[in-house]
Amino acid sequence: MKNRIAGLAVFAVVMLGMLLIGEWVIRGLFADETVLFPRYHTDVQYGDYTLRRIRPNSRFRHASIDGSWEFVTNSQGFRNREDFSYQKPPNTFRVLSLGDSHTQGYEVRQDHTFSAVLERYLEKHLGSAQVLNTGVSGFSNAEALVLLENEGLRYDPDVVVLGFFGNDLEDNIKAGLFKLNEAGDLVPARYEHIPGVRIQNIIYSIPGVQWLSENSYFYSVLFNSTWDFFKNRLTQQASEQVAEYAVPQKTEYSNYEIALAEALLERLHQVCKDNGITLVVVDIPLLVRDGEVVSSFPDSLQEAARQHSDIFIDSKTLFSDYAGAIELQLPHGHHHISEFSHALIGVAIGEGVLRPQD
Repeated sequence: MKNRIAGLAVFAVVMLGMLLIGEWVIRGLFADETVLFPRYHTDVQYGDYTLRRIRPNSRFRHASIDGSWEFVTNSQGFRNREDFSYQKPPNTFRVLSLGDSHTQGYEVRQDHTFSAVLERYLEKHLGSAQVLNTGVSGFSNAEALVLLENEGLRYDPDVVVLGFFGNDLEDNIKAGLFKLNEAGDLVPARYEHIPGVRIQNIIYSIPGVQWLSENSYFYSVLFNSTWDFFKNRLTQQASEQVAEYAVPQKTEYSNYEIALAEALLERLHQVCKDNGITLVVVDIPLLVRDGEVVSSFPDSLQEAARQHSDIFIDSKTLFSDYAGAIELQLPHGHHHISEFSHALIGVAIGEGVLRPQD
């Protein structure tokens, strides 16, 4: 018995030593490239759909060579400090923000996301305002639509903001929640999309794992490598699905990806119109390089986005004067849009919402 205990102790010491060496090597060689961006997703039921959200009532940090950022979520899993009742307070202007990690505010402080900036802007001009930041990293337009129809409408928003980023076209396929039938109509395809959630539910129940995810470079590389493997496998499956429906164009996106995104935008807009809600679509810049802003919308989809929204925030119009003069995207990490970009977007949305519409 004593020999067994001694053997286990030696094994534990050896494993700890290997982990410490691994941490030292990763920090020494890859400190500039490694990010500590734990996702903290869990599952949530919205009507018949099972989707992912950020863990409710959480407080955690992200870090990279560019900085450190705190995240706080409310009981609904939104990146807000306060909880929201379904019933809107009297004389309050309410906005629902939908989107992926750009909307959630990766690499941005809690009070500097475009949702937070928009809330302060509206409070200044209207008195009482609430902006619900429901952004979730990896979210597609399909998931945003499901969230709006099955949960978001219950909050009685006056405005819905969709943060659109270029990878949404592929993510719509990965999600697999909707498809286009032979007639080109948008129809349900399945009712669950929770990539990586089941394993996160397990590992984050283990004491110490949250600390590792926010502080250990070695753990981050190990977890993200595993995550990327399954993400790439899902991407391959999505590509095969696209091939079943359309012949890919000689561009970055296939006909089917563009058609599906357009159908999702059209339905989002129709849902908003049916409920007296203003829809704002934000074109989050795909890339800012050498003074040039690259839109997230392919040319063939941008016109549809303008048609299927009440207010369209054009990234080239909004950012071109600043490109090359100020940091619009983070230089390292995952290159999310900067706090300056969030501020521009938040104010632009506010100005558009308060401007009389035709």
